[in-house]
Amino acid sequence: MSGSGNAAGAHGVQERATGERLDVAASVLALLADRTRLALLAELGRGEADVTTLTEACGAARPSVSQHLAKLRLAGLVSTRKDGRRVVYALRHGHLRRLVDEALNVADHQIGALPPHD
Repeated sequence: MSGSGNAAGAHGVQERATGERLDVAASVLALLADRTRLALLAELGRGEADVTTLTEACGAARPSVSQHLAKLRLAGLVSTRKDGRRVVYALRHGHLRRLVDEALNVADHQIGALPPHD
């Protein structure tokens, strides 16, 4: 097999890896596209919290918060640990905190760019 054949094979692997990477990134962004989940992740960016704290912080009903947290946990975006009878949630990656912060910064710029209301 020639060197160019190996390069072509490596390129195909790289394209598949890039495609998978884009798929995973799109899935993460889709999860962030929900207002409640975004609020939960923003709150968790400040530090660990239990469901009661997260419910108060995002203003959603407790069952809704629990369902959103389950989705985030299953997606591998948040982790859990037991603290007595409480379940405490945390972001799994600092990258996620930065992503949420940047999304909120973009929102601030968008809001700042809007003409004032009469």
